[in-house]
Amino acid sequence: MIPPLDLAGLLAYRGLRLTVVATPATAPLLAPLLAAHRVGAVRALVLPFPSHPALPTGVECARDAPPTLFAAPIVVLAGLRGPLVSWVSKRSGTPDHVVAVLADHSCGWAQPLAAELGVAGIVFSPSGVYGCAVLYSLFRRPPRREDEADDESPMGFPDHPGAPAYPWRQLSLLYRTCKQGDEVSKGVRQDFLWNLDGSAFVSHTFRRLEERYLRAPLADLGLRHVHAVGPVAPEPDAAGGRGGETAVSAADLSAWLDRFSVDRSVGYISFGSMAVLQPPHAAALADALERTGVVFVWAAGTTAPLPDGFEERVAAAGGRGRGRGRVIRGWAPQAAAAGVAMLTWPMTADQFVNARLLMDELGAAMPLSWGGLKAAPAADEVSWVLHAAVVGNGGQLRSDVVARAKELAAEAAAAVREGGDSWREVEELRELASEPTTKTISNY
Repeated sequence: MIPPLDLAGLLAYRGLRLTVVATPATAPLLAPLLAAHRVGAVRALVLPFPSHPALPTGVECARDAPPTLFAAPIVVLAGLRGPLVSWVSKRSGTPDHVVAVLADHSCGWAQPLAAELGVAGIVFSPSGVYGCAVLYSLFRRPPRREDEADDESPMGFPDHPGAPAYPWRQLSLLYRTCKQGDEVSKGVRQDFLWNLDGSAFVSHTFRRLEERYLRAPLADLGLRHVHAVGPVAPEPDAAGGRGGETAVSAADLSAWLDRFSVDRSVGYISFGSMAVLQPPHAAALADALERTGVVFVWAAGTTAPLPDGFEERVAAAGGRGRGRGRVIRGWAPQAAAAGVAMLTWPMTADQFVNARLLMDELGAAMPLSWGGLKAAPAADEVSWVLHAAVVGNGGQLRSDVVARAKELAAEAAAAVREGGDSWREVEELRELASEPTTKTISNY
């Protein structure tokens, strides 16, 4: 939810008045946005989360659900359409009438709602356009394995630039867990395909990062124009705490990092807020970090199963009382626009697709991949990669990778400055929101 909230803030700065719809469990995420704007510029509309037998009581978003229930919130959220129609109807003909609907792509039911209201329906993807197009391809033309037991069966995407192919096991879990005839699976597919009838797509990327996929409309995104508006995150000083509580303040962490500004590179380790790190993977990575002596910050979330005593040992190592590693429990911000090179170990299929894009752009070695969560590598393997990437080169990453990372950071900064590519795309969105529209929504 954080990227679309950041985009809402940008649109509010451009003069639009916005109402952000949330449910009780996600409403706290709106607090920074509401506090940053004058009264009336951004308002919250908190609706009760719909009940559904597919979800346990108290689960309102994928973050709170195990992977087996990841699809269910997408379908259940469609129950908000009725209350929203009622809310919008009461404002028809008033200065507060709705002129556009901007919805995350997991809320495809918002596109028929926009069509019913006769306003623009804008689809937001929190990931890059490439990963988004791969996901939509799966639902547009569902691929099937000849051998249902073959997880290595290649699945091709010939309509995408470069005609990529992935083994079955690296396709989105959301797609791979869909079952023929299942109500939730059918609802997920319909939800995503509704988005293809929207007025436009918005992607959390920037043109210089994904120019290859933005040159021409993609069939898997309904041949719609894609507005590349990223990066939408605020400056680092304003980014802390947006995703929840953290055990380490940004000021304390920055002070600790400053101790290594001259003599060492510091590795930042994060698997995102959705991937569940299994004990064998956590043990292999922790062992490799201790063996190689790499200085690191590990954003471990609240549940990562780190080995006993690991946090205490790395906090005491390194001499001069500064420690050699910090583990952050809770939420931590991260941004590709920081100018830092990335060594990726995708834990989910979606991460692998986006990691491939980043590695292509950075000119770096291939992403680490031992089959996602299927099998953990030996600590020796992880140690070798860490040593080759960081320790074995005098503590420095490959110079060409570092240079490209800094170049991308400069390009990201230029994109969001006034007159930049992303800045202009946000302006186009603002104009699109004020145009009346007539659309036909398809049932698939």
